[in-house]
Amino acid sequence: MALQCGIVGLPNVGKSTLFNCLSNAKAQSANFPFCTIEPNVGVITVPDERLNKLAELVNPQRIVPTTVEIVDIAGLVKGASKGEGLGNKFLANIRETDAILHVLRCFDDDNITHVDGSVNPIRDKEIIDYELQLKDLETVESRIQKVQKQAQTGGDKTAKATYEVLVRFKEALEQGKSARTVTFEKKDDEKIARELFLLTYKPVLYVCNVDEASAVSGNKYVEQVRDAIKEEEADLLIVAAKIESEIAEFETYDERQMFLSELGLEESGVARLIKAAYKLLNLETYFTCGVQEVRAWTYLRGSKAPQCAGVIHTDFEKGFIRAEVIKYDDFIQYGSESAVKEAGKMGVEGKEYVAQDGDIMHFRFNV
Repeated sequence: MALQCGIVGLPNVGKSTLFNCLSNAKAQSANFPFCTIEPNVGVITVPDERLNKLAELVNPQRIVPTTVEIVDIAGLVKGASKGEGLGNKFLANIRETDAILHVLRCFDDDNITHVDGSVNPIRDKEIIDYELQLKDLETVESRIQKVQKQAQTGGDKTAKATYEVLVRFKEALEQGKSARTVTFEKKDDEKIARELFLLTYKPVLYVCNVDEASAVSGNKYVEQVRDAIKEEEADLLIVAAKIESEIAEFETYDERQMFLSELGLEESGVARLIKAAYKLLNLETYFTCGVQEVRAWTYLRGSKAPQCAGVIHTDFEKGFIRAEVIKYDDFIQYGSESAVKEAGKMGVEGKEYVAQDGDIMHFRFNV
């Protein structure tokens, strides 16, 4: 199953508007298709200028971009951790995702009613954080009851390590902090922490939905959010959903770019959001180039060459012999695979080679 980012937020913060912009193919940087798996899940192409540049040099029959899955998660009400409203569905949907895009309303508009009567992104953030933290605390306390005796009286090292990780999470959650604020030095502890599947341990990107005037540099609300997330392992992105809706209406790429230039933006907020979601999921891209197709492939950061080969087909991984690797910059500089080879710039890598973002790879394998 593909990795997924879930969009969360209170009512009327712009969550659905952003999802609709993401699901509109015209909002992308090139004319790649968008498809819907089910009503609230979108498979969205990842804008990548490198793919287009490679295609210009190779002139392939087709171009295949890579994708990321975005899930529009049901709304939240106070008491969700206890099952209020759609709380149980909301929490279950978040648990199934791999990362969170948390949309916060950072604009004033008397025509759009706020569920709590006033614009306050910090309060909004805290409402969702509180519900997720309560659910995580419930999970942690339940797990502690199961492993505590074994950890304290037995010789089970795994139980002891798990117990210590759980205690650290419990302390943070009881202080009103998200699990992601807890850091671990040992890789084994990190692995235990990940396998607990806590809601607030998932990577998060805070998406500040602003008005048109604040699209480039943000506003006071954005600065409040930036200050509030200092302790978290989290990034922040500024997007003006209303503008994104207008951009999506333009028919051509050139029209969209002209509109963005007038606003002082280099690329659309939707494009930046998709790229950020891709990065948040710890994903990177390698390319295959040929006259039949130029294609982008997704792999987990840190993967070795055989695992990357397996993304194309499991036989490639099983029978992996070697990978012929060209660096993206070298391909652009020399203009073709043959020219890169003549310049002695193509590397031949074995099973221990760790793929680098932007690599152009050709795999040799034996079935």
